[in-house]
Amino acid sequence: MTQAAVLLTSEGLAKLKAELQELRTKGRAEVARAIREAQELGMSQVDGQYEDAKNQQAFVEGRILEIEKLLERATVIDERAAHGSTVVRVGSSVTVETAAGKTLTFQIVGSAEANPAAGRISHESPVGQALLGRASGDVVTVTAPGGTSRMTVTAVA
Repeated sequence: MTQAAVLLTSEGLAKLKAELQELRTKGRAEVARAIREAQELGMSQVDGQYEDAKNQQAFVEGRILEIEKLLERATVIDERAAHGSTVVRVGSSVTVETAAGKTLTFQIVGSAEANPAAGRISHESPVGQALLGRASGDVVTVTAPGGTSRMTVTAVA
């Protein structure tokens, strides 16, 4: 079974690599220190702290594996081409006006980098899917779990 490519911006790729390096070095060292300290406390106090340290170790190791798998499947988005395009692509910045007259700007990114609060939406989200391939002036209908909404694409960069 072939797994789908993970679309990343060059910035997102750099962040994941930095996080992986941080976890492999400092993260593992901190967990090892916490486990040692818990073991040195003796049996009366070791259970809670030791359990916490082991849970932290499991989290760190799990995140390392997750990042390694993401990086194995990573495909870097050609942001220069996306910014030069007249239609919305992964990597594009899109400004829309909602039916209520509100102006919103999104960057369309891969799901691994999505952060709606920061204006970075996944190309797989309902809004992202509706915007892909659209150009300035297009009216888009988005069907999401919260209902249906309409927006007009005002700019693609």
